[in-house]
Amino acid sequence: MGQLSGMGVVVAFEQPRSITEPDGVPHRRDRSRPVSWEDRFATVYRFLPYGLAAAAVVLAAFSGFDPARMWWIGAGALVTVAWVGWFETLHPEWEHERPALTTFYLLVRLALTAVLVVLDPWWGLFAWLGYIDFFRANLLGGRITTGIGVAATAALLAGTQIGGFQNLSGAFVGAYLVMLLLNLVLAGTLGASFSYVAVRNEQRRVALVELAEANRKLSETLRENAGLHAQLLTQAREAGVRDERARLAREIHDTIAQGLAGIITQLQAAQRVPDSTGYVQTALGLARDSLGEARRSVQALRPLQLEDATLPVALQRTIEAWARREAPSATLVTTGTARPLHPEIEATLLRVAQEALANVARHARAARVGVTLSYMEDVISLDVRDDGVGFDPAALPADGGHPDAAFAGPGDQDPASGATAGARSAGGGPADGADRADGGFGLIGMRQRVSRLAGELTVESEPGNGTAVSATVPAVPAGAAA
Repeated sequence: MGQLSGMGVVVAFEQPRSITEPDGVPHRRDRSRPVSWEDRFATVYRFLPYGLAAAAVVLAAFSGFDPARMWWIGAGALVTVAWVGWFETLHPEWEHERPALTTFYLLVRLALTAVLVVLDPWWGLFAWLGYIDFFRANLLGGRITTGIGVAATAALLAGTQIGGFQNLSGAFVGAYLVMLLLNLVLAGTLGASFSYVAVRNEQRRVALVELAEANRKLSETLRENAGLHAQLLTQAREAGVRDERARLAREIHDTIAQGLAGIITQLQAAQRVPDSTGYVQTALGLARDSLGEARRSVQALRPLQLEDATLPVALQRTIEAWARREAPSATLVTTGTARPLHPEIEATLLRVAQEALANVARHARAARVGVTLSYMEDVISLDVRDDGVGFDPAALPADGGHPDAAFAGPGDQDPASGATAGARSAGGGPADGADRADGGFGLIGMRQRVSRLAGELTVESEPGNGTAVSATVPAVPAGAAA
């Protein structure tokens, strides 16, 4: 960046032409962008010194100078053109990389130009280039060197404008001073123009750099987002797999496992009586129901009981079938106005009721079971209460794990065999052992079903006073998103 100090004006500017990149590689314009005035100026300026030198020599030839003077003019022109060609054409990168050599080049060229201007005023055409070169060059000495070069150029041009330095006498001295002043003003104006262009170019360069940086950051962000998106997809896929496994586990436990346990109970009972037809028929019915529920679970369909019945009717049928198999007295009470709810809500409450009744049959030794279905404005609740042996809620594992020991109740263990009352009520066979092998998934499954619907499951009991299981979930109407 060059600077001008003259007549109290300091001007800073950039090079108006640039035929090389900062690394010294010749500049090649990007053909994908429009041609700017800087590109056109750089193209013209590359050949301008040679054209002006040739014009000055031709004009000198028609000026009637004596041969000796013409010889000196021609020799000076050759030296000056060679000097320009050696520096600017053969080594254009030097003006960016070597400020000392650039300063030396311009000062030598200025001296050659001064000799030629004294010999031939037409070389003022060539001397005019000093303004541009001293403005644009990266010089040693900064403002001082630039000011000296511009002032010397103005002095040379003023001499040519009075007809040559040979006329610098008498009245022409005043004319020379006036022309010098005008040239210095012109130099200041030209410097201000260069400064304005330089500021605009710098602003544009900074904007382009910032835009390139923003694009780079955007590209990095897009790459990071792509990686994050892939990670989220993987996590969502894994979560979907886990959810599906959990759903199948709940369905298997609440349908197939319960059915198999009932089948085992019926077959064990059939072994102890002469006429086992009723037990076998019941076992066959349970097997068919379990097979149907298995197929529906795989297909993620709603329970068969809800296909052609409302939730209260489905619960009533479930309770009656359970009571026929297990013998305790069971009743259903519905409060509030029954209305269709979202299928997931109804399926969850039905499965909770089935699991609660299965626990009563296995552990409670209850004589009566009461089921209450309560429709309220915003929620619906299901309560299953029995008058069985009860248990201590503090005995439930903190993680909702296996509750069988708690459900067995006090004094429920056979001192001889170590079997629980639940096992004896199941016919003394492996039914209770099978339930223990499931890791207590019944209570966990009920909690998972209810919690995934933003509901709440509570278990209340005390030894000797029965057990109450209550599930409360939002009353999402049918057709709405659960």
